[in-house]
Amino acid sequence: MADNGLVTVRSNFSVDQTVARLIASVTSKGMTIFAVVDHGDGAAIADMSLRPTQLVLFGNAKGGTPLMQENQIAGIDLPLKALAWEDGEGKVWLSYNDPAWIAQRHGLGAASAAAVNAMAAGLSAVVNEAAAR
Repeated sequence: MADNGLVTVRSNFSVDQTVARLIASVTSKGMTIFAVVDHGDGAAIADMSLRPTQLVLFGNAKGGTPLMQENQIAGIDLPLKALAWEDGEGKVWLSYNDPAWIAQRHGLGAASAAAVNAMAAGLSAVVNEAAAR
């Protein structure tokens, strides 16, 4: 499912398992994990509740730099990120920004098209592997 520049796929695993599988898939493809943000932990610190929600930031300079060379402000959408989250029915989802949307948002064209296409294919692969689609 795609909505407002987001691609969302159903995961067959818990949020924790989905994140662990995503990290394994990302690193196996030579990308770097920059951070994992557990929004549930943040909510708990604020004495609030939140269904399981974790954000993974990842990528590599070889993939993202061509976008920033064409329009440096594209760096606001990099590194790549994926959000694993549980809905009110207990289903787990994995959402990410569609690289084509990132390219459109920043007016990117031919100079970074190959990188955008590679990024889209790589994201789809790691997300589908993590969600076991």
